[in-house]
Amino acid sequence: MNRALEFAATVRHDGHGGLEDALSTVEALTAWSGTPATEDLLHAVTDLRWAIRSLFAHASNAGPRIDTPYLRPLDEALHLVNTRAAAAPRSAQLHWGTPPTLHYVDTATPGERLLADLATSAIELLAGETRDDLRACPSPRCIRYFVRTHPKQQWCKPSCGNRARVSRHYHRTHD
Repeated sequence: MNRALEFAATVRHDGHGGLEDALSTVEALTAWSGTPATEDLLHAVTDLRWAIRSLFAHASNAGPRIDTPYLRPLDEALHLVNTRAAAAPRSAQLHWGTPPTLHYVDTATPGERLLADLATSAIELLAGETRDDLRACPSPRCIRYFVRTHPKQQWCKPSCGNRARVSRHYHRTHD
């Protein structure tokens, strides 16, 4: 799974009409990312996640969902993602020896690198060949995004397809 999709999926429907955030604490972010986190980094990561989810919603024509109130306007989301990606520059350095070797110099902090990597992953997905296959899962109570791997794939995972079929059956027999 693409890292940006995995990141976007850290917020999901809680099954009771609200949202569940897998990165709601500094400890949870540290465990998920492997990067020592702070409150400031947690806020930056949360902002970036909503910006990425906003771009995914726009690219997939997601329509109104439970997370819609948290989504950013397109220009604001685009600016934040591009800014985060550019904040951790890396340059190639040639070291002369036998043979000459390539080394990368990165002066970013671990937090800046995490944000840049997540933003870059989203940029690569949205600008890449699979962008046209990016979908918002239409299952009731699901707010995940996925890249369609088969022309007939409609759901992010089989359980979402089952939930949608059960919901359709219920409404056919009880309405």
